[in-house]
Amino acid sequence: MITNDTLGNDLLRSAARLSRWASRNASFDVPFAQARLLALLDELGPSRVSVLAAADHSSQPTITTQLHKVEAAGWVCRHVDPDDARASVVSMTEAGHAALAEVRRARLAALAPALDQLDATGRERMRVAVEVINELLSAATEPTHHSTPRKDG
Repeated sequence: MITNDTLGNDLLRSAARLSRWASRNASFDVPFAQARLLALLDELGPSRVSVLAAADHSSQPTITTQLHKVEAAGWVCRHVDPDDARASVVSMTEAGHAALAEVRRARLAALAPALDQLDATGRERMRVAVEVINELLSAATEPTHHSTPRKDG
């Protein structure tokens, strides 16, 4: 019997390997750390530096260094946080969205030959796998609702 630990570790390892392989074999001009930051902003939306650092499991100085680079490239802009004038919120610009789209196109181009080798059954299995991964992500990101056990009595 496959345990959740085994299945979870296999899934995470395979997804990470596929992502790293696609990046290694893709041709794009955006440095990987900056592409990762753009993808994080795309996922989270406009965010404070502290939120980005926490989401990336990195320090604020590390994120700030990358932010300076993507800001210099015109891919992000900073605005005063409406909730705290001492802080700023970072958001992607149209150029940032375009740069991220370029990275994603290049990664897809690297993967396309392997996808082209799949027959109809393989393509259907891949479609189902993507649906299952999206369901898993949805379940993982939803707040958990713990029900109180009923006491019959």
